[in-house]
Amino acid sequence: MGLGKWIAGALGWAMFGPIGGILGYYFASRVEKLAEATVVYGEDQTWNQGQRNSFLMSLLVLSASVIKADGKITSQELATLRSFFTRNFGAQAGNEAEEIVKDIITKEYNLYEVCGQVRSCMDYSQRLQLYHYLVALGACDGLHQREVDVLETIATYIGLSKAEVDSIFAQFRPSNDSNYRILEIEPSATDEEVKKAYRKMAIKYHPDKVATLGEDVQKAAEEKFKAVNQAYEAICKERGI
Repeated sequence: MGLGKWIAGALGWAMFGPIGGILGYYFASRVEKLAEATVVYGEDQTWNQGQRNSFLMSLLVLSASVIKADGKITSQELATLRSFFTRNFGAQAGNEAEEIVKDIITKEYNLYEVCGQVRSCMDYSQRLQLYHYLVALGACDGLHQREVDVLETIATYIGLSKAEVDSIFAQFRPSNDSNYRILEIEPSATDEEVKKAYRKMAIKYHPDKVATLGEDVQKAAEEKFKAVNQAYEAICKERGI
């Protein structure tokens, strides 16, 4: 199958290790063409292209793990996947991503090895953005326990903390303390601690943190950033800060 401009330039680290083995069928035939495309980029831009493509390839493999976690593949999950890629990378990307993930779902692979490759090669901010997307995918038709188990396993092996996992889950599983959990604090926090937590989270999830992955990925990162701002505004209104 041909791939559109959403995968372009250097393929990056994901072409090696377990992720490369899973996706090699789709990308091997395009290595030469994609390598030629790097000629138009400077050295830094070529590196960015490799990071971006590796991020997207990791996202495809881990999406398949989440979708098949509960033993069934729903049309809503596939529609969410397709919509995400279409919205951020174009219609061709949406269609191709769906077809690739459908094939990955039929394969057997070691999730721990995949996560290990992601952790060793992807920076902290990129892993946070990747995980946010995966939780959103799992939540699109309700988070089932098997999906939660897989998501928690992924979080552990890509190196995220329990507080970070709870913060991201809180955005998709509302509760009385959701706003506090999003900011990674307890409802007992002082006003000053709330302000400090907000500043910390605003920096952690600022879309500029994933700017090297391209404008489309950076735009997708705005969702969590907005959730942080909304949580802070709600707490401030509640407390009269």
